[in-house]
Amino acid sequence: MFRKLTASSAFQRVVSWILAKYMQFCAATKRWERRGIEHRDACTRTGEGMVAAFWHSRLTLSFMGWDRRAAQTPTMLISRSREGDLIAHFARNLKIGVVRGSSRNSRKSKQKGGVKALRDMQRAIENGACVGLTVDGPRGPRQRASMGVIQLAKMTGKPIMIYSLSVSNKKIFNSWDRFIIPFPFGKGVLIWKEPLFVKENASESEMEAARLELECRLNEATREADEAIGGPVILPATARQTSQPGPKA
Repeated sequence: MFRKLTASSAFQRVVSWILAKYMQFCAATKRWERRGIEHRDACTRTGEGMVAAFWHSRLTLSFMGWDRRAAQTPTMLISRSREGDLIAHFARNLKIGVVRGSSRNSRKSKQKGGVKALRDMQRAIENGACVGLTVDGPRGPRQRASMGVIQLAKMTGKPIMIYSLSVSNKKIFNSWDRFIIPFPFGKGVLIWKEPLFVKENASESEMEAARLELECRLNEATREADEAIGGPVILPATARQTSQPGPKA
């Protein structure tokens, strides 16, 4: 009965609305310190589309990293899972556009869904959107970047805006990503790193180098943010042996 209830669209809409309002309240009551705003502005001042990269664990307050005064329309890639359905409603309540990722059904459907999501994101960026991706989601490894975001940057020629955040007064879950739920009040730190570009004719080795550079900058921002609020510092999981293709949510 409970499983059926939580899967219903009506239930998800109500819960996602409550979650969105709660996260907005948490964000509004934090004392925010912002570092590297010049890197964010370097991406937004052109008014052209771009990619935004952050970790899955920081999803709840990720909207704080996007400058709502900028011309770019905020959009997120979200997986086609039950969790993804709820997150999609949550994003829309924050006035964030949604691109749904690969199917949760057969492997063939996943591949088709991933290709469609990549094309949808490319189209959104070409139309001036800022498309955000949790580049280690939906299943990890924690704080290890997938190749999907690099493929998207290569296809569009647009920058990857790299940022992370941390807050005091929070709950850290013992999940694969060490997911964070903030509580109201306390301190928040937002850190942007130098944006990353991927050449249109980048080779496989160059794309892998770009993926590692993205991962390094994003982990550096995360460590600095965690340290700035007094810890704990959440460390990356063991690195994968080979990069995984396709976009992730």
